Amino acid sequence: MVAVPISGVPTTVHALERRGRRWSVKLGPFDAVVGRNGIAPPGAKREGDGTTPSGLFPLEGAFGYASHAVTKMPYRRILEDDVWVDDPASADYNTWKKIAETGGVSAELMRRTDGLYEYGLITGYNRNPVVRGGGSGIFFHVWRGPAIPTAGCVAMARKDMIAILAWLDPVENPLTAIGTNNWPEQEHAQ
Repeated sequence: MVAVPISGVPTTVHALERRGRRWSVKLGPFDAVVGRNGIAPPGAKREGDGTTPSGLFPLEGAFGYASHAVTKMPYRRILEDDVWVDDPASADYNTWKKIAETGGVSAELMRRTDGLYEYGLITGYNRNPVVRGGGSGIFFHVWRGPAIPTAGCVAMARKDMIAILAWLDPVENPLTAIGTNNWPEQEHAQ
C-alpha cells in the first residue's frame, strides 16, 4: 500500500506492506505534495476543484516516457497522441485514449513538456464505476518541487517515484490510502 496521511501541502508518502494482519513501513517516508486545495473529504472531490480525493483506491498500473521502467506493475509508455479525458460530458471521461479516438472536448496531454509524467502510477479513483464530474486523472507522478502543489494528484521527487515503482508488485493487489488511516484491517506497525 502507498499511504498519504491526512495533511496539507506538503505531505509525506509511505510504502506499506501487510503480512497477515500487520502493516509495516517498507519505503519512506517520502516528501510529497497534493492538490493546491488540499485533500477532499470522502465523496467530495469534483472535476477541476484542485483537491486530492481521500479514500482507499487500487493502484492500476504504471506509465512513463521510456519504452519500459523497472517495475512489476503493468506499464504503458506515453506517446505523443495519448490523452486522459477530463470532459465530464464525454463517454470517455476518466480514461486514457488516443486523441483521434475520443469525442471529448477536453483532455490532458499525457506526454507533457514539463516532465511531470516521466514516471507515474494510475490510481483507481473514480474508475469503476466512473461518475462523470467526480474527478479524473488522479495519479502519483514526479513533482515540480517540494512546495508546489498539484491540480489533484500526489507528486514526489523523481527518485522516490522510481523507488515506489520498483517496489510495487501487482500480485499483492497494491492500494493507496489517501488522507485516511482507515487501512484494511487497521492493524499497522512502524
